[in-house]
Amino acid sequence: MLSRVADSLYWMSRYLERAENTVRQLDVTMGLMLDPGGASAETRWKRLMASLGNAADLEWNGDLDAMARGLIFDSDNRASITYCVNGARENARQVREEISTEQWQRLNRLFHQIHSSNAEDQFRANTNDLLVSIIDGIHLFKGVTDTTMLHGQGWQFIRLGRYLERAYATATLLEVFQPDLYGVPEREHSGYQYLEQVGLLRCCTAFESYCQVYTADISADRILEFLLLNRDFPHAIRYSVDSTLQAIQSIQRTGGRRPPEELTAGIGRLHAMLGYTTIAEILAGNAGMFLHTIRQQCMLIHELIYRYYVQYSIQSALTV
Repeated sequence: MLSRVADSLYWMSRYLERAENTVRQLDVTMGLMLDPGGASAETRWKRLMASLGNAADLEWNGDLDAMARGLIFDSDNRASITYCVNGARENARQVREEISTEQWQRLNRLFHQIHSSNAEDQFRANTNDLLVSIIDGIHLFKGVTDTTMLHGQGWQFIRLGRYLERAYATATLLEVFQPDLYGVPEREHSGYQYLEQVGLLRCCTAFESYCQVYTADISADRILEFLLLNRDFPHAIRYSVDSTLQAIQSIQRTGGRRPPEELTAGIGRLHAMLGYTTIAEILAGNAGMFLHTIRQQCMLIHELIYRYYVQYSIQSALTV
């Protein structure tokens, strides 16, 4: 596969995953702001920005509607949903011959939906409905991708982008939420703490799945264990890393090149760290540092993917 094709498919997938993550977190944050007895709106907005990478030009100014509008519609801001959808569509356009007609139609429909005047009207009428419709569009694209595209190298690069972005985003979210999970013991059994914990689960679409595993007994330790180490839940970090490893292994098997040892070691190290570390060990140490290490490993894997599959030299391309 040409490196430019792999690059476009990879980033198309990462941009859509990033857009979905932003939509969910914005929706949950705006819902939590309705609770006047909890943290201030400014505090929750700053936490949202931190979990999205401290987006520029979106500092709290007291006007929630204006802030939310910018995070949704500002096509010049790299953190906005519109910017991510634009990026996904542009990358898809560059490899139009590599994706199915149904994929292109779904992504194009999402692009025109978010750029239409109806989207602004829907935002003013009911922001939640707009956010739900965007997520529906992204989910439709993902479903069409898995059912209409040949599950070859291109599809694996899409999976690679999706799950690497998801692992990094979930680790960032958990790291940012650490003070609210463990830093207010006097509120451990309060309604405020319960709302914060449910909000974190909802940011990862995990509330119902969590309850199936642990019932409705919500605790910070179990939330961390579920979102970090569960091997069966699609938004858990371990599941995402397992899927990233599977995608890399599949690309290596079908690529006709010797697997790069540095990349194999990088993803293998992260996979082993999650597979052989217990929640008790994580909590006994520094959970925040553990999460930060996951983020660093994800960034390293991204750099290695680029080095070996996108920006590789002629010499390395000829190496078998």
